[in-house]
Amino acid sequence: MLKEKVNMYIGKIRAIEGVRGCALISRDGIMLGQSMDGDFNEPWLAAMCATLFASAESASGILGIPPPEDVCVRGGGSSLVVLGAGEKVLVVVVGRSGFERTEGARTLEAITMEIGGSF
Repeated sequence: MLKEKVNMYIGKIRAIEGVRGCALISRDGIMLGQSMDGDFNEPWLAAMCATLFASAESASGILGIPPPEDVCVRGGGSSLVVLGAGEKVLVVVVGRSGFERTEGARTLEAITMEIGGSF
């Protein structure tokens, strides 16, 4: 049941224009599922993205500002976006450069809220 749900959300995210790949990971860095091109170390990617998001949350706390909704890394014509999806899940998206400022990003935010409510 969980695998089917994860795959359904991955399919929804991959259908968004500008998305090149995506993954759902737990906030503690466990890969739940992914659809990305290339050969890479899935456990490392999951751990690093969870660490990136947790570090941004910690920095926000130190500064006394609200926690991030997402963290974006841009470079080389691509964007890596890590979004919080409720208390248990993070969504990782690789998109074309500037993806985070497109209509697709707003669609992604809606799907992320849906994911947060279902896990």
